[in-house]
Amino acid sequence: MIAALLGALLLGLVAGLRAMTAPAALYLARGGVAGYVLAVFATIELIGDLLPKTPPRTFPPGLIARIVSGAFVGWMLCNWHATSPLAGAFLGVIGALIGACGGKAVRLWMIARLGAAPAALLEDVITIGVAACVVLVIAPVRGFS
Repeated sequence: MIAALLGALLLGLVAGLRAMTAPAALYLARGGVAGYVLAVFATIELIGDLLPKTPPRTFPPGLIARIVSGAFVGWMLCNWHATSPLAGAFLGVIGALIGACGGKAVRLWMIARLGAAPAALLEDVITIGVAACVVLVIAPVRGFS
């Protein structure tokens, strides 16, 4: 139970950093075609994040997408672990807000020290690493039975 709630919060954080990475990780670990489709969208998002005209993650469309993604992955992870889906969605939203706002601040700090592209790539590596850790170690997702 605690692992699923912690996983919901952390996947929400991932969704706050990259909206599509959290559901892609969740469904890749679960198995099936949906994971591959979401992984394609996550890859497109990672590439788009490197473009100079990409709007900030805290602008309404991007922030709303991150909040919805966080709520979704929190709900699904907790539902699959027989834990309160509502609590999972709530923690996913909290994580998404922390990831979006905190991630923006950290990204700006990294840009000042590393440059834009290295900062983006480092953030991508951290995002993917946290997502993988959640679905493989903290709250492993079981495949379809």
